[in-house]
Amino acid sequence: MNKAQQLSTVLVLCAGVTPLAAEDYEMRLCKRVEVKPGQFRMVESIEKWKPAETAVIVCDMWDLHHCKNAVDRAVQMAPRMNELLKAARDRGSLIVHAPSSCMEFYKDHPARKRAQSAPKAGNVPEGIDQWLTWLDEREEKAGYPIDHSDGGEDDDPQEHAAWAKKLEKMGRNPRAPWKRQAGGLEIDGARDGITDNGTENWNLLENHGVKNVILLGVHTNMCVLGRPFGLRQMTRNGKNVVLMRDLTDTMYNPKMEPGVSHFQGTDLVVEHIEKYVCPTVTSDQILGGAPYRFATDPRRHIVFLIGEREYRTRETLPVFAAKYLSSGFRCTFVLADGKDHNRFRGIEAIRDADVLFVSVRRRALPGGDLKLIQEHVQAGKPVVGIRTASHAFSLRGKPVPEGHAVWENWDAEVIGGNYSGHHANKLKTKVWSLDAAGPLLGQKEPVRFESGGSLYINTPTRPGQDVLLMGGVDGVDRDEPVAWTFRRRDGGRTFYTSLGHVSDFEQAAFNEMLLKAVMWCVGTPAD
Repeated sequence: MNKAQQLSTVLVLCAGVTPLAAEDYEMRLCKRVEVKPGQFRMVESIEKWKPAETAVIVCDMWDLHHCKNAVDRAVQMAPRMNELLKAARDRGSLIVHAPSSCMEFYKDHPARKRAQSAPKAGNVPEGIDQWLTWLDEREEKAGYPIDHSDGGEDDDPQEHAAWAKKLEKMGRNPRAPWKRQAGGLEIDGARDGITDNGTENWNLLENHGVKNVILLGVHTNMCVLGRPFGLRQMTRNGKNVVLMRDLTDTMYNPKMEPGVSHFQGTDLVVEHIEKYVCPTVTSDQILGGAPYRFATDPRRHIVFLIGEREYRTRETLPVFAAKYLSSGFRCTFVLADGKDHNRFRGIEAIRDADVLFVSVRRRALPGGDLKLIQEHVQAGKPVVGIRTASHAFSLRGKPVPEGHAVWENWDAEVIGGNYSGHHANKLKTKVWSLDAAGPLLGQKEPVRFESGGSLYINTPTRPGQDVLLMGGVDGVDRDEPVAWTFRRRDGGRTFYTSLGHVSDFEQAAFNEMLLKAVMWCVGTPAD
């Protein structure tokens, strides 16, 4: 045996070598729970994962692809993905590279040999080497939210033809040009594994004591879901598996149903996975900072900050966003922690927000978290608030927990309101529009409807506040403003409405108003 062979053998035998015990991952898992037929609630849970019991599987990040746009997006994503792999590897997690149909290229690689030589597990699942089209009847009945029956290529036809010719000149098959994994993803011969085989992958996971699996790579609606090492097989066979939703991409052509942008198509597939297959996470939960964002995704970014228990906006706002905003906006939901209601995990997303949408009631945030909101406002960026957002960061004189902070003047300085309480819940609130609402709401006829929530007291009005809707209750002489725009001293725009009861979201006029208010905030007229 020569020195090269000896080294290869040593590397193969070192499969289980990991650093000293590393700090646990704190993973924020997002899933969607069906509360009634066709209606889902977004649920977040926090789990501590031991790095040594966690594997990251990289799905089909090939060097080339028949879709040029798919290649371009993979190239964009690869540096962030490589950072993630390095960080996870350094903390002791197993990295499995799974570029399907490329094993010949890696036949002599130590990481390939490691996968091949892993001892056979005693619990290899039946059918683990098969593509899994659906997880179960429930997912099959729901079907995909996008039509990718054309293969999902979103290239311009002329560019696609030129790309096919280029692949031919390179000696590649234009329909299947991949031969290896993308070069920007480093493979550690001493610690990683390489396989596209379900049994080999399972043996690796079992021999490393892996309980938790993170899937990332491409393409979400095809290989990431269906491969023998994909989400469905991992879920079916008992692994605690998640999709890293910001490090993935779909094969979707916007010319196909439902006729949305490519990036919105990816979001729809992610929602499908959260509903029917497994939870999702984002790369910032390991790397810090903000989730990854494609440079070619033109959508504005709205961060929804939700922390109230009375009006169920963690249910209503995701539904509203999916129906009215997702075509033009990228939506991130940051929810209050179920155990520590003053903590909003993932609040760092505000750094990247174009619009901050607030539905929070009386929370004192850790000082650094509140600073993120203050910096957003000081930068003159838009704010949208509904219902309890007027008193989002006020404890009404109660003691502030140590290390936390409040913003008692938030209502006056940012919302532009003058909240002092509300009328009795039993009194029905009647809502109507003013003439000033016409240009913003685009309504030719006056808006009138009945709200399910109590009427907030917000008089007198403030300078810079332009009232759009008024509300009144029987037996009370003074009407109250219930929706307005506000030009802040920092130059930014705010829209606020004291509406936001669950039943208000059943009113078409209310939903249309929220949509047009968001568009006004970013200076874009609504259709």
